[in-house]
Amino acid sequence: MHPFKKPIIKHSMSEKKLNLLADFPAVSAQEWMDKITADLKGADFNKRLVWKTNEGFNVMPFYRAEDIENFPTTEVKPGGFPYVRGTKANNDWFVRQNIVVTDAKEANKKALDILNKGVNSLGFKVDKNALSPEYIATLLDGIDAECVELNFQTCVRKSAYLMDLLVAYFAAHQYDVLKLEGSINFDPMNSMQLKGKKLAKDDVMEMAKNIVLSAARLPFYRVIGVNAVSHNNAGAFAAQELGYALAWGNEYLSSLVDRGVDTSLAAKKIKFNFGVGGNYFMEIAKFRAAKWLWALIVEAYQPACRRENCELTRDGICYCAMKMRLHAETSAFNKTIFDAHVNMLRTQTEAMSASLGGVHSLTVLPFDAPFKAGDEFSERIARNQQLLLKEESNFDKITDPAGGSYYIETLTKELAAQAWKLFLEIEDKGGFFAAIQDGSVQAALTATADKRLKDVSSRREVLLGTNQFPNFNEVAGAKVSPVAGCGCNDGAATLPVVRAAQEFEALRFATEAAARRPKVFMLTIGNLAMRLARAQFSSNFFACAGYEIIDNLGFASVEEGVAAARKAHADIIVLCSSDDEYADLGVQAIELTKGQEILVIAGAPACADDLKAAGAEHFINVKTNVLESLKGFNALLNI
Repeated sequence: MHPFKKPIIKHSMSEKKLNLLADFPAVSAQEWMDKITADLKGADFNKRLVWKTNEGFNVMPFYRAEDIENFPTTEVKPGGFPYVRGTKANNDWFVRQNIVVTDAKEANKKALDILNKGVNSLGFKVDKNALSPEYIATLLDGIDAECVELNFQTCVRKSAYLMDLLVAYFAAHQYDVLKLEGSINFDPMNSMQLKGKKLAKDDVMEMAKNIVLSAARLPFYRVIGVNAVSHNNAGAFAAQELGYALAWGNEYLSSLVDRGVDTSLAAKKIKFNFGVGGNYFMEIAKFRAAKWLWALIVEAYQPACRRENCELTRDGICYCAMKMRLHAETSAFNKTIFDAHVNMLRTQTEAMSASLGGVHSLTVLPFDAPFKAGDEFSERIARNQQLLLKEESNFDKITDPAGGSYYIETLTKELAAQAWKLFLEIEDKGGFFAAIQDGSVQAALTATADKRLKDVSSRREVLLGTNQFPNFNEVAGAKVSPVAGCGCNDGAATLPVVRAAQEFEALRFATEAAARRPKVFMLTIGNLAMRLARAQFSSNFFACAGYEIIDNLGFASVEEGVAAARKAHADIIVLCSSDDEYADLGVQAIELTKGQEILVIAGAPACADDLKAAGAEHFINVKTNVLESLKGFNALLNI
């Protein structure tokens, strides 16, 4: 053997296996905490690293296996009760696109077109006055109802008639009812909240009973809607949306059972329509918790199984009835008019949350939905966002990928606990119908919306392109199409009609309508790093109101900067420097601009009181409420 060559030794496969756990000794949770505490160097752990959620519980910076050791849901397989991991063994979902039907023939033409572009679920909003056998025949002409999920919405008082029309149509075309899937979104309680309708509970539940009994002829059609998406669009936090949805669904279920409807039939006719917002992991947890809690609610009714040899029957109890049917729609609350293409990013992460959370169907709204009806381009993008998740990311191939995640399992449990608490509170006070009759639900959601608007105004909640990093020169007022209201309010309390961005958008629309666009001049001077950082901060700050921003590299003196600002006809001059230099430079700027331009000091220097004594009135920094400050500047500028 050559002295400089190592012998070749053949190892068996078992000898080559690595045992990483043996190479890295176990580290306890306490050891992690000790290390984190040391790295914090005296800073408060709870203030620096613990996330205090709006849902009512805290989120730790790390979780370990022992945190979910006693979770019974972690032992459940997908498709198994209590369905926290999904009501089916796969993760496929229907890609839905909605169509507002103004002309049945044109709507049918559009439906056939989008069915060839990847959609396999249609949502038709139909005119109550147009309903007839001929209307349904025209609307569904050429659509194979056994291959497409069909969903309908119309006036609640015409919903049972619509159900009868569909049953007759399917029978005439000899469809196999066991292959038909779809829904009618009958939900008078949603109308009460959205439109302020005053309805009697007996009338509502009698209509619900009639449509459920009519729909019994179509086993896989759900006809009672729980439109929690309305709460999501009103600004509800995940725990609120879920807790109210459970009470909402239970109100329908208990009322139907009280009226003699078979429990299993009643439960199988309810469909939940949730919104999905931008809180990525929380939304995944919401859908998992929703399926879990609804299963527990229906289980309490002990629905009897009416099928022979059903695999999911135990002791004569129908566990199929405990499966939540779940549709999701991307939220309207966090979508913006300005920099609207950012909405594509928002809807993409929302679609990911919904699909990973195990929804049965999903509607991704077009990115331009906040200001007009979708067009061919925006609708195509919305469809393709789902198709990409399926065809390129394989999200439909793996069921409940969040299962076993220490973090998401903990979120699911904590969120379920908060939602269950709210559900019990509603039940103790007489149920969901009573809660919307007395306006307590609407009042609670109005308070939540107000809080979220306040958080947006102070940038605690960021809307990219609106209250942070706006497009400086975008003009958007002309692209907004007016939306007519229905005018059918009976005077009852309603949910807030609100979007997170609306107050900032109002500022920019006011600027667009002004006789002259205000100019904000960055007087950058002194310390290079600080002046550049504060100029960037200030530019973004004032651009949120649509002002023209004039940035600069730097000036040798305050006098030179003020002269340049006047040459540019600036309305506002922002002094951007370091805290140490403000004591001198600030006083100079105050004297040179007194009685002329509006002077703003960027930062919160220690000498602020001295500067105020010298005449400074306006300071902006990270603690400034951006919206309120900009409203003040608009008032000074007579906008």
